[in-house]
Amino acid sequence: MTKVLYVHAKGGPPVGYALPRVAARSAVHLLALSDLPVDMAADAAGLCASVVAQGDTEGHDLVELIASRAREVGADAVITFSEYAVVAVAEASRLLGLRGAGPAAALARDKRLMRAAWERQGIPQPRFRAVATAPQLRSAAAELSGPLLLKAAWSAGSTAHQIIEGPADVPDAWERSHAVMTESARLGYAELHVGGAGEDFIVEEIVTGCAEEWFDGAGWGDYVSVEGVVADGVFRPVCLSGRMPTVAPFTERAGITPAAVGTGAQTRIVELARRAVEALGLENCGTHTEIKLGAHGRMWVIETAARFGGAMTVPQIEQVFGLDLVAMFTDQLLGRPVSWPSRALTPADADGAAGSLVVLAVDGAGAPWPRRHLWDSTSVIRSAPVAAGSTLSVVRESSLPDGTPVPVYDPAAGANTMAGLCLLSADRPQTVIRDFTALVDALPHILPTNVTEGVQA
Repeated sequence: MTKVLYVHAKGGPPVGYALPRVAARSAVHLLALSDLPVDMAADAAGLCASVVAQGDTEGHDLVELIASRAREVGADAVITFSEYAVVAVAEASRLLGLRGAGPAAALARDKRLMRAAWERQGIPQPRFRAVATAPQLRSAAAELSGPLLLKAAWSAGSTAHQIIEGPADVPDAWERSHAVMTESARLGYAELHVGGAGEDFIVEEIVTGCAEEWFDGAGWGDYVSVEGVVADGVFRPVCLSGRMPTVAPFTERAGITPAAVGTGAQTRIVELARRAVEALGLENCGTHTEIKLGAHGRMWVIETAARFGGAMTVPQIEQVFGLDLVAMFTDQLLGRPVSWPSRALTPADADGAAGSLVVLAVDGAGAPWPRRHLWDSTSVIRSAPVAAGSTLSVVRESSLPDGTPVPVYDPAAGANTMAGLCLLSADRPQTVIRDFTALVDALPHILPTNVTEGVQA
């Protein structure tokens, strides 16, 4: 029987979803670089041939640690779905002579390298500068046209984002972004392979989107992600996911599968994603490419990744299109034949629609809730104002325990301040938008008030 070393870390699709699907394709040995969700510990022991916890990786050569464990168990493939472990797993796979993302994996992780590769290929993207010090940020702010967005080169989940309106904003933005990266590392949301990754940043011009020119219906955000895979060096698009408008500055609130764009627009979007992915020279990996949609057909590539989309993107694709990307990718790494879609799937190919909503303590316009509340998944499921044919659930693995105070939304910390993650199935994409819009408005009335906290500052 084949053997797979599954490297678990924060981020990616929930391990409770992904691990059983890998285990259905091969014997699995689990290497946990971060704590497993409480409810998954017993399940992991039953699913896996072995479980090794290595929560503290500081001071370790992570690539050698992964490769050594793979040798011990005789792994035929090493797999991860975490943004923070992608580069280390790619390097370990190379060291072992196994299939993986390849030597260019860091180009799909370090935004500085990624943007430089695209610049060489003439791929449309916001103007940017790599910065490592406050003086460099001041110089870049003078060269670029504001407003600007400062973001960490190795971040994910919209963490450490700061808008810079002018030179006076530079010192505070620099200090705040560093503080958020330090806190993210403490929470386990940080690059595991590269030491000092929290010191690397880029600053870019903010391009203007225009969702109404691209989507059939209101309520959509002005960007999409192209979900796909690179199989033996060939990019294979799977589908498009849409978004609701972000919460300031650019924190994602909801992802919807499929994106309700027309066939002609989808073709153009996918071709731009193809150019962006091919410019990086990846070998075998999932891909998740974000593209900003502007007026008059303009597009800009924001970023890509050598892994599948996080949160519930992969489960949504399975629900809507019947594709088990986790199982398919496991087979790909093991050298088995896989029938990837011959083209990007469209809303016409979908069986309904699905979406995931990040619960943040802000209303539909991004304003903070006037009072503090406690997270309560039962109340959300019972009282959510969704359509009669829609089904709402809470992803407990990605949500706070019931009774926990909902964090105050911190624009710089992004998704680090989420309270819960909701999953919705509906008849069509526009219903998901309608249901989530109504749920966002209703949440402060559904969730119990935290009487011990008083009024939110």
